Amino acid sequence: MPIDNKEIEFKDILLKIKELKDEIVSNRIKISLFVFLFVSASLLLVYFQHPKYKAELSFVVEDKQQSAPLSSMSGLASQFGFDVFSGSNSTFSQKNIMELLKSRGVVSQALMQKETINDKNSFFISHYLSIYKLDKDWDSNEDLKMLSFNDQLSIEHDSIITFIWEDIIDNHLTVEIKNDETDIIYLSFTNKNKHFARLFSESLISEMSKMYISYQTKQSSNTIEFLQNRADSVFHELEIAEENFARVKDINQRIIKASGRLNELQLMRNVEVLNTMYLELVKNLEISKLTLLNQTPIIQVIDKPILPLKDTQFSFRFALIISLLLSIFISLFYVFLRKLVIDSLE
Repeated sequence: MPIDNKEIEFKDILLKIKELKDEIVSNRIKISLFVFLFVSASLLLVYFQHPKYKAELSFVVEDKQQSAPLSSMSGLASQFGFDVFSGSNSTFSQKNIMELLKSRGVVSQALMQKETINDKNSFFISHYLSIYKLDKDWDSNEDLKMLSFNDQLSIEHDSIITFIWEDIIDNHLTVEIKNDETDIIYLSFTNKNKHFARLFSESLISEMSKMYISYQTKQSSNTIEFLQNRADSVFHELEIAEENFARVKDINQRIIKASGRLNELQLMRNVEVLNTMYLELVKNLEISKLTLLNQTPIIQVIDKPILPLKDTQFSFRFALIISLLLSIFISLFYVFLRKLVIDSLE
């Protein structure tokens, strides 16, 4: 009896397969028409799509730490109350650097740099507007008709920059670390124009480097600026004191008593004090310059984008294969589902 049941079940399966085969054959024209239309629509979509060139750039950030020879001289600078050997600041981690690359400040600074693309030298933001035809309707708008980024930035400029920054961050720019075991950061930027994609990605790294280095060396730079101003001031006072001392000394050449030479002695002491102060300031200024050089981080670009860039949009061959397989699957699934529903109702 169990054997008979198995034979019946096997016959039912074969019968069901035959019914599905017959259903496919009976709907072959509809299936073929659907596949043809689906593939044609997919190929037309690929044909009319804009190219999307991808510029990839990798870099690493190295914070230079305090060196031993310089640390031994830190006492000289500490005489003036400055901690110029505090080492590099760890505020900017890898994640912070990645966010800095996507910040409005860095992107807007990069957009306001000039570069020659397609024999036209202009701001990156002007090239961007032209490439995506975002300025085609400006002639009909009185507020935008005479707008130029060579002029002083206004509210209209800020609005346009903000709009483009949001579009770049949402659709064109990717910053990531592909391997957690390394410190290499990868930047990818896509654009319809391959020259714009390559040059703008390099401009982003350049502007990020300027902002990052400026932040990391701000304290040392302020120290150097103060010491330089103070050294210039003391040097000026020293010159005046030396002139006064020389003049009084010439006047007192025939004076023998010490009481008559009191002013000369006071001026001489003032010159010696100012000279000592100036020498110490110059010494600490040079130490601070060495410290600044030692603490300046290095943004080392590993790989730059090289033309020709790869078009990341679907190729005809890839689109044909995918659309063909997908359309066949959808049509067969629809036929099977329809057959199942009809059989259930019956």
